[in-house]
Amino acid sequence: MQRRQQQRWAAQDAASQQMLAPVHPAPVVPAPPVAEDPMVTQLKQLAELRDAGVLTEEEFAAKKAKLLGI
Repeated sequence: MQRRQQQRWAAQDAASQQMLAPVHPAPVVPAPPVAEDPMVTQLKQLAELRDAGVLTEEEFAAKKAKLLGI
């Protein structure tokens, strides 16, 4: 009887130790950057030029329409 109890305690102790063991999560791997559509990049560049005062609103609208095929 005493031997069985010792085995139970040993099993419980092993389970407790396992639960208390530090858990090391898997390292987080960043997702690769998504390639941006070249048209979107060009539109952003045009908007930056407009915002900087290099292009007028009319020039921006004309270049945007040409880029979009409108």
